[in-house]
Amino acid sequence: MSTILCFGDSNTWGYNPTNKERYTRDERWPGVLRNELGDDVWIIEEGLNGRTTVFDDPIEAYRNGLKYLIPCLDSHQPLDLVILMLGTNDLKKRFSTSAYDVGKGIRILIDVILASGSGPGGNAPKILLVSPTPFEKLTEKAELFEGAEEKSLRLARHFAQIAEEYGLAFLDAGLVIKSSKIDGFHLEVSEHHKLGLAIAQSVQKILL
Repeated sequence: MSTILCFGDSNTWGYNPTNKERYTRDERWPGVLRNELGDDVWIIEEGLNGRTTVFDDPIEAYRNGLKYLIPCLDSHQPLDLVILMLGTNDLKKRFSTSAYDVGKGIRILIDVILASGSGPGGNAPKILLVSPTPFEKLTEKAELFEGAEEKSLRLARHFAQIAEEYGLAFLDAGLVIKSSKIDGFHLEVSEHHKLGLAIAQSVQKILL
């Protein structure tokens, strides 16, 4: 049985922009992935609302993905694959980041995963890097994410380059799904379903 860690933010956790609650296990994309791949995989859902790559949030505590990543890898090892989808929250105005900065944060997380020895036999787990979907026109939290719409359009290019440099599998989520028009950055249930299916196709190729 293969073990897969899904490490992300609210769009991995399953935040529903319609009612601000959480999608059910089978509705959110890690659940779709689990159902598509079947009993031969164990899916570990590690999504957290507001999670960043490497930034400490002065308002929302415990959101720094880097600080949680190492104990997360250690507690769930051995891991065959880590699916990494972060970067949206790095674009909050209070972090003053560029798309390039978000890419630098992703590089740090990749380096940690590759050096962790949390894969089978003490080796590194494989990584599937997923770039977040670009923002739609922000209707909620527009001030919080001021300037993020334009920056989000450049994330996929940076992530694709990083994946190529590291020799990682890569999925541009923006080619598969769109952010909700309800708030501009979360995913509706139909998009979770499509994303889960697309990730399943990538995972099947990686774990063959």
